Amino acid sequence: MLAPLPPDLGAPKTGVSQRAPVKSLAMATAPRVAAKRPDGARRQQPRKMRPVLKLLNAMLTFLVVLCITVGGGLMYAFSGVDQAGPLDQAKLVAIPRNDGKVAIAERLERDGVISNRHSFLINYWLLSRYADWNGGKPVSMKAGEYEFKAGASLKSVIETLSDGRSVLTRVTIPEGLTSYQIVERLKADQSLTGEIREVPAEGTLLPETYSIPRGSARSAVIDMMKASHTKLLEQLWAERQQTLPFKTPQEALVMASIVEKETGKRDERDRVAAVFINRLRQTPPMRLQSDPTILYGLFQGKVAWGKPILRSEIQSNTAHNTYVIPGLPPTPICNPGKLSLEATLKPAQTRELFFVADGQGGHIFAETLKDHNANVAKWRQIEAQRAAAAQQAPAAQSGAPVTPQQINPVGSAAAAPAAQVGKSQPKAKTQ
Repeated sequence: MLAPLPPDLGAPKTGVSQRAPVKSLAMATAPRVAAKRPDGARRQQPRKMRPVLKLLNAMLTFLVVLCITVGGGLMYAFSGVDQAGPLDQAKLVAIPRNDGKVAIAERLERDGVISNRHSFLINYWLLSRYADWNGGKPVSMKAGEYEFKAGASLKSVIETLSDGRSVLTRVTIPEGLTSYQIVERLKADQSLTGEIREVPAEGTLLPETYSIPRGSARSAVIDMMKASHTKLLEQLWAERQQTLPFKTPQEALVMASIVEKETGKRDERDRVAAVFINRLRQTPPMRLQSDPTILYGLFQGKVAWGKPILRSEIQSNTAHNTYVIPGLPPTPICNPGKLSLEATLKPAQTRELFFVADGQGGHIFAETLKDHNANVAKWRQIEAQRAAAAQQAPAAQSGAPVTPQQINPVGSAAAAPAAQVGKSQPKAKTQ
């Protein structure tokens, strides 16, 4: 009988290989069964996206697509901003004041300046936004009459409208018109628009040729003339001769208006101004006795400057008649130009007190009454010769004959006859 093995002899020893247990055929061919997970462990499921994230994802996708689409469209539209337009020749287009952006685009498309109103509006918006972002000159559309050149691009059209480069027209106001006459002239100018509510004060407008956009308001032209007058008068007053007998620029303006109506010759304005200024310097001052002041006193701003003065009108009791009143009239009698203002504030240095027409559009000046009377006699001879020639001509050509009751038209600037001149109060001109 064998003795039992010790307990440690049944345990496998280290380093000694053990034969794997032999499986049965049934066990070898049976399908392998996965080991069961421990209790409490769950199978991992795929994570589901929350509804909010789905919405944000969809919105982001939409925005990306929208930006790409809009950006591409804008780039396509903006790419043609410098391309030549459809005009085959220059064209004038009037943009009314009350037209909006869409109406302007439609008008430009209808007149053939642009090919597509929508492209025009898109490019206008892009250029205006670009100017805003970069602090550039604001882009807008202004009313007016514009000339668009042949092949004008969208950018060129927009810049023309924005800059207000409207077609310019020239408005010429001659020297020596009254304010009423200037207003009437502006009313008759069909290139201007709007109304003038009131006639400006006499002498406050500067006669000049003004280049302004066609279709400008008449009131804007008046404002421009006022501003030009104020600036010029201030400048010339600051540069004046310091010994002049004028206390204010307004007094000089009144004198300049008289000089304006007395002569149209550039080279003698300062001598005519000197005659009147020398008269004011006399003690006591001499009356100016200027024929144009007679007419203005009678008819004010509606005066017809070419009207002959009747002898009965010489002593008309008006505030402007310098044959009656001493010194200067209360207001100018017209709107003097730059040359008359300069001549008045920088007169010739003479002692002349008289002048009379020379028959050739100018005047003969004199310091003494004796010399003046001799000059008047010469002028009377010229008058007599002209009257005789007029009487010999056919009535249809000569018109009404000159009568002793009429004075020569103001344009001739004639002086008073010696028979009417007193020793202490000589007259500047012949009647």
